Amino acid sequence: MEEKIFKAYDIRGIYPDEIDELGVYKIAKAICEFLKPKELVIGSDVRLSSPLLKKAAIKAVTDAGVKVIDVGEISTDMLYFSVANYGYAGGFSITASHNPKEYNGMKIVREESKPISSDSGLFEIRDTAFSYDFSEDVLEGEINPELVEKKNILDDYVAKIKTFADFSKLKKFKIVANPNFGVAGRALSKLLEGTEMEVIKLNYDPNGNFPKGRPDPLIPENRNEMKKLVAESGVDFGVAWDADADRCFFFTEKGEFIEGYFVTALLAKIFLSRNSGEAIIHDTRLTWAIEDMVKANGGQDIATKAGHSFIKERMRKENAVFGGEMSAHYYFRDYFYCDNGMIPLVMMMEFLSDQKKTLSEIMHETFWKKYFVSGEINSPVNDVSEIIAKAKEIYSSNAVKIDEQDGVSIDFSDWRFSLRGSNTEPLIRLNVEARSETLMEEKRDELLKMIRG
Repeated sequence: MEEKIFKAYDIRGIYPDEIDELGVYKIAKAICEFLKPKELVIGSDVRLSSPLLKKAAIKAVTDAGVKVIDVGEISTDMLYFSVANYGYAGGFSITASHNPKEYNGMKIVREESKPISSDSGLFEIRDTAFSYDFSEDVLEGEINPELVEKKNILDDYVAKIKTFADFSKLKKFKIVANPNFGVAGRALSKLLEGTEMEVIKLNYDPNGNFPKGRPDPLIPENRNEMKKLVAESGVDFGVAWDADADRCFFFTEKGEFIEGYFVTALLAKIFLSRNSGEAIIHDTRLTWAIEDMVKANGGQDIATKAGHSFIKERMRKENAVFGGEMSAHYYFRDYFYCDNGMIPLVMMMEFLSDQKKTLSEIMHETFWKKYFVSGEINSPVNDVSEIIAKAKEIYSSNAVKIDEQDGVSIDFSDWRFSLRGSNTEPLIRLNVEARSETLMEEKRDELLKMIRG
């Protein structure tokens, strides 16, 4: 086990070189010491190494005298559901999210599915795990069956998802669905039981070998297969997930990819149409479309630092009904303030059932002809703080708004930009948005020249 596998929000490393069974045993034991629970939820994703690592984790937890609630192969948002819905003291999933197949790791939560991140105990768990002097012998021997309860949560999970949309109003949509060989397909099939939805399946069956590469639709080249199939199939829209299914991605009926930024604005509109005056949380990277939508629909717009632990903390503080990030994580007050990859789909289906226009027409008219965005551009740098300071010096004087919650975001009347450092790498991340495509491209190139020298 290597120290670098402990990230800002979770644990991820290459199996078995950086994370292995003994490492997971130590971490699971340290989690027990940190939380001191009577019961812990344990699940896993579909990765080929997950069963072995999960077995080691269960052995550690039961060796500590703690009962394991084994929820099987799950999405990350099912972990959140399992802990918060049933009132357990905490839990974790063996998963490396959207990383390539050779990776594995752990996502950990405490009671009410509050995140355990680097600023809330993860590094304490790390230090405890490294203090143990266990040998491989601890992995041997039988697991106490009296301390393991297998629990099938799928029916209860799907029932919870259905509370976010009126299924009696849904049209008979035809969609392309792409779980990227993760677990989303199982949940979707259960969710759509009894409806007349037609689903064209792409990369649908779970396969921890991820035969088409990294299971992450946020990477542009990973969308080409989806775009083509959607455009050729005569469907109403397309939907995709990453491997652990806690992020949801949409495509119009023409195969156009919809940025998470605009999905956040659209979901904010839906929530505010149900109850105006609610607070909406979003990150500071791209903001105008969300700010305008929230204002037009009588809501409270609140920008905060990117990252699920920051978003969830702010949502609890403000009692916000909804939060979103441009990374396609969407958070819901009525889902324990956690992110979920299925709720956006059912909300999108209910919304489109009441529309006369296609999703492409809605996106172009509402967003794409008004807000022009660069997409997030990463640049390796020696000193992130130095670049941010330089940007502030150059651009602050004529700004109409400066936000330093997360790096720096500077607004002008007709364009704005955000610069922030990566939590895990020596990279600076740039986002630019403007009122015209020409201006966006001009300012994007100007900033990149400043960043890259």
